[in-house]
Amino acid sequence: MRPAPITGKLELEYEGELKGGDTVAREIIRTAVGKVYTEYFEGAYVSQIVQWFDLGGSLKLDETEDSATMVRQLSGIQGLMEKTKALGLSVNEPDAVRAAAAEFVLEGLYAHRRISRNEERGFAAEDKKREPREESKPERPNFRRQYN
Repeated sequence: MRPAPITGKLELEYEGELKGGDTVAREIIRTAVGKVYTEYFEGAYVSQIVQWFDLGGSLKLDETEDSATMVRQLSGIQGLMEKTKALGLSVNEPDAVRAAAAEFVLEGLYAHRRISRNEERGFAAEDKKREPREESKPERPNFRRQYN
């Protein structure tokens, strides 16, 4: 009797069935990227990059573009290419390596919810959920619930 073939399979929680396999896989990848990103960039000043997106910047990388074009696009984000030095890269690295490193930084910022990403727009500012202003918050009645 042979054991069931389980090589390469991933058993997910029931919650994964409700969300769908793609969503669960993306969250697993996001968590993994976030952990590796933290190893290299814990405490690093990345506000310049985040601000670029907050001021309306967005970036959609086309996988069919050559690496040199991607590096030019990524270089337009203030402070991004300088952060790749923390990964041990220099300006003499091949464009493909530099583009991948810069995209990793963006993925790390996405993993830490500093910027957002979606398939249509690419990388963009994180959607900020705004708290209602103090005067517009509904007042709670000042009473205590009676218990038996």
